[in-house]
Amino acid sequence: MADKPTKGLADVVAASTALSDIDGRAGRLFYRGYDIHDLAGRTTFEETAHLLQHGSLPTREQLADYGAELVRGRSLGALVESNIPEIAEKQGPMEALRTLVSLSGAEDPDKDSNAADANRRKAARLTAQQPILVARYHAARTGGTVPDPDPELSIAANFLLQITGRQPSPREVEIFDACLVLHADHTMNASTFAARVCAATLSDMHSAIVAAIGTLKGPLHGGANEQVMRTLESLDPSGVAQAVRDKLAKGEKIMGFGHRVYKTEDPRATHLRRMSQELGEASGDDTFYRMSREMEEVVFAEKGLYPNVDFYAATVYHYLGIPTDLFTPVFSVSRMSGWTAHVIEQHADNRLIRPDSEYIGERDQKWIPIDER
Repeated sequence: MADKPTKGLADVVAASTALSDIDGRAGRLFYRGYDIHDLAGRTTFEETAHLLQHGSLPTREQLADYGAELVRGRSLGALVESNIPEIAEKQGPMEALRTLVSLSGAEDPDKDSNAADANRRKAARLTAQQPILVARYHAARTGGTVPDPDPELSIAANFLLQITGRQPSPREVEIFDACLVLHADHTMNASTFAARVCAATLSDMHSAIVAAIGTLKGPLHGGANEQVMRTLESLDPSGVAQAVRDKLAKGEKIMGFGHRVYKTEDPRATHLRRMSQELGEASGDDTFYRMSREMEEVVFAEKGLYPNVDFYAATVYHYLGIPTDLFTPVFSVSRMSGWTAHVIEQHADNRLIRPDSEYIGERDQKWIPIDER
């Protein structure tokens, strides 16, 4: 008798990858062998994207070349530009990004090639365009305008400038850049798996990324950071502990806690907690940070659960001035570097991903003519 299938494919190895690895028991995350603790705050997002997409941390010359490629790739095509206003009017943030990325594929000069060099060029363009798409969408729906991206600024600095309309401080840029590094890749998560399944059919990179974005849209994957902020905003700061206990007693899930892979603290949360505290104190009102700490203590005491990457990312983004419903799109800005790297890797050594299934329906049913049913 065949083994029963594992629900959610838990612990099933679906692919071989050199991009990232997790030690769930020790709470460690690696990008191409580099510990996330060595990268976050020390390696820029552009360096990290190069590491994932090209296989190595860049030299200064390689980083300059890659940075120039990103600057060239920021330009949105006419099809995308002309449709942003109507899309912003009719679609929510993640739906809009799904549509806009699909449209961008129509005008990509490498759209008809899955060759390695073409894929790397598409990866750079997608990485460069995603923050611009988020900012342009937000401006269109609010009736505002965004400054053109400054070729001298990093992806992190340009994004904060375009979203908030003000020049971010150097420290704000450093913190947001570190956030992008922390979210860049995370092994075979749902959206990455979706991208690889699509790419494994030898479909194009833009199609694979649309699949990833559609998957990230789901609240069980990318929407948790937004829900964390909504929860904080709904609570009375003086009654956090009791409110959390009441929710847990009712069997309600507290978003931002627990992880399918980590058995201890998510290493990304370690950095984000410090960032949240720093930004909260710098803002002059660290209420949401203090509420988060209280929530963390109660959930651990009651359930033994650690915060995951989404929990403190919520307050970090809030303190940086990013609108709450753009938290998941910001996730996509970072993860674009990892998604595209996985598509490159899948195409380089491809086999169609086609798992089996267990049939649990009726068998040997007798056909009955329609008039006799």
